[in-house]
Amino acid sequence: MRQRIAQADGRRLFGPAAETYDRARPGHAKGVYEILAARCGLRPGAKVLEIGPGTGQATRELLARGAAPLVALEPDPALAAFLHERLAGRIEIRPTTLEAAKLEDDFDLAVAASAFHWVDERIGLQLVHDALRSGGSIALWWTLFGDVARDDPFSDAVDAILRTTPLSPSRPEQDGPPFAANAPARVAALEGAGFADITAQRLEWERTWDTQGTRDLFATFSPILALAPEARESALDEIAAIADAEFHGRVTRPLVTRIYTARRSS
Repeated sequence: MRQRIAQADGRRLFGPAAETYDRARPGHAKGVYEILAARCGLRPGAKVLEIGPGTGQATRELLARGAAPLVALEPDPALAAFLHERLAGRIEIRPTTLEAAKLEDDFDLAVAASAFHWVDERIGLQLVHDALRSGGSIALWWTLFGDVARDDPFSDAVDAILRTTPLSPSRPEQDGPPFAANAPARVAALEGAGFADITAQRLEWERTWDTQGTRDLFATFSPILALAPEARESALDEIAAIADAEFHGRVTRPLVTRIYTARRSS
C-alpha cells in the first residue's frame, strides 16, 4: 500500500518550492471569481478569510476585486514570508493552521483555493461557520489536473512514475473520485456543519507548458515534494524527458475546477 502524506506534514511541503509554485501553477479558472461575486458577496470592502493562501495566486485576485480586509491563515513559515514579501500592507498574515486560529465572527466570505484537503474537514468547516457573519459565505475550490471525462495523454504517459510516489490527502486509496471531485461527500460535510444554499459546480479549462514548465509544475505537487531529494530529481528528470521526447516540448493539460459554495443562514 502506498504511503499517504499526513496533513500536518503536507502543510510544510510547499514552502521550499514557493518561487517555482508561483511561476508554474496555472492559478485558478476565471469563472471562480465570477461565482464569488455573484453568489458569495465578493465585492469592494468585503471582509475575507483565506485558508492556506500558499503563494497568493488567489489572494491577488481577491484583492483585485476589492476584498478588504483580507486575513490569510498560512502555517508554513516560508510561504508566510513569501506572502509578506509580495503583499505586505495589503493583507493580514496569521502564521497558523485553521484548527489553531483565533478568529472573529464577522467575516463576509471564507475561501480556500486548492487547500482544504490539508484541513481536518469536520473541525475546519465548523470553525469557518462560526467565523462568518449571518448570511456570510464559504467557497472551497480545487484545480484538478486531468479528469476522467476528458482525455489527458500526458497523465497516461507519466502514470507509472507517479504510482511510485506517496498519496496526497486529495487522492483516494482505492478506485474512486479525488477528494475535490467527491461532490456528495463535500456537500454532506457542508450540511453537517450547518451551511445552507450549497452548490457544487464544475469548470473546464486548459493550460499548456513547455518542457521546463512541465518539470516545474510537477515539482510543486505534494507527492513529488514528499520524495527524498535524489528520488525527486530522478522523477522530475523522467517527467521532463517524456515532455520533450513524446510531446515535443508542448504539454497541454485539461484542467477542471471543482468549486463548492454555501451560506451561513444564522
